[in-house]
Amino acid sequence: MAAASCRPSHGSFCLLLLLVAVGAAAALGAAGSSSHVQLSVESLLPAAGSSCPTPKEQQHGAATGTRMPVVHQHGPCSPLSGKREKAPSHTEILAADQRRVEYIHRRVSETTGRVRPKRAAAPVHLQPRAPSTPTPASPSSYAKSANLPASSGRALGTGNYVVTIGLGTPSERFTVVFDTGSDTTWVQCQPCVAYCYRQKEPLFRPAKSSTYANISCTSSYCDDLYTSGCDGGHCLYAVQYGDGSLTVGFYAQDTLKLAYDVVKEFRFGCGEKNRGLFGRSAGLMGLGRGKTSLTVQAYDKYGGVFAYCLPATTSGTTGFLDFGPGAPAANARLTPMLTDNGPTFYYVGVTGIKVGGHLLPIPESVFSAAGALVDSGTVITRLPPSAYEPLSSAFARGMDALGYEKAPAFSILDTCYDLTGHQGSIALPAVSLVFKGGACLDVDASGILYVADVSQACLAFAANDDDADVAIIGNTQQKTYGVLYDLGRKIVGFAPGAC
Repeated sequence: MAAASCRPSHGSFCLLLLLVAVGAAAALGAAGSSSHVQLSVESLLPAAGSSCPTPKEQQHGAATGTRMPVVHQHGPCSPLSGKREKAPSHTEILAADQRRVEYIHRRVSETTGRVRPKRAAAPVHLQPRAPSTPTPASPSSYAKSANLPASSGRALGTGNYVVTIGLGTPSERFTVVFDTGSDTTWVQCQPCVAYCYRQKEPLFRPAKSSTYANISCTSSYCDDLYTSGCDGGHCLYAVQYGDGSLTVGFYAQDTLKLAYDVVKEFRFGCGEKNRGLFGRSAGLMGLGRGKTSLTVQAYDKYGGVFAYCLPATTSGTTGFLDFGPGAPAANARLTPMLTDNGPTFYYVGVTGIKVGGHLLPIPESVFSAAGALVDSGTVITRLPPSAYEPLSSAFARGMDALGYEKAPAFSILDTCYDLTGHQGSIALPAVSLVFKGGACLDVDASGILYVADVSQACLAFAANDDDADVAIIGNTQQKTYGVLYDLGRKIVGFAPGAC
């Protein structure tokens, strides 16, 4: 039976996530059926000797936006890759992803439905400095006074995507993780008076930039921070990611370069105490909805609009990050951005799940009670247990009907199959996440399975601990789609086949 179509309806929309059950095309009865899609087994495995095309930064639209190349931070196209660099294991990736999800759940619990509490940073003494008169660092006194937790952490996860920005005058290039689940942008800065993790590029040098300036403690911008402090009249920021990963330093401003565009007096964290598993990136670009985010700071320039496309594989492919207004692609499926649900995150409404075109018997209240958000940094989509269990069961029945052998669970993934011996094109039965309304998003074949090994190809969804925990649409399901965020119009959009 063909999967039900999704069309715009009354200004609200639905999201169809297309999954596909492994099996021979002949067993499906009709190749190309809209309830199934074909997937190349070879595409699931790392490609040997992958080459990387030269990415291009470019203007796009009506001279009101800019485009930046996006790559997976551990792929061959990443500026951070190298012969000596060892990518994290699948076990490490999924463990880190779970810690990120737990962090998001805590943040949502803190902030949903009430004013976000203002918390002052613990006393931290850094060396106040201006670019014209740098002062020497004092590591010993700093280390004694800094009392934020300093344990090694991995809360941001390792399955993230990176872009390259310019910072300072003259501009220096830095590769940073971009994250819709964070607000404050930060980079590691020199001098590192406490400690910094090892990054690929040189640290940012504030003393070398003629446009760098620390932000005063009396500035309203200092009040915008979720956690702040003061040292020598200079504003301090601190971001701690749940398990001990952290960045602490001066809240400052400087000239930011995005491809060919310039954002003057951009406020960011100049981190002098940084620890965690951030790969070898220079820091993080916050694209959330808070006042400190790039999205909000550059609202006058870009209208609160950005979009990205995550490539299908890490091998030899690039996506993009766009900033600036413009009509969404003609094939974009739009859903309301639920801005009243809480700060920072991009909340959307989910109403149901389909498998093979059939709506599963899941009460809509299961989704409305938990809420849902779209996140660029979470790898595996999380669902309420009362929604995940019917999805997993229906998917498993489809796989069993096609005669494929189940494999043991892997980390947080419990619906796994052995693809050993299968070559060429395989097929998977359709599964749909339905958002409010009538438009559908069919998940690209590359976003259906998480493949730890050819003998363990797992459904790339997992259950939350509790039905009350917010659902999270992860980046695996977003692959090849142009994911649009428009703060002004309060919409999130999905355009298939964007990269």
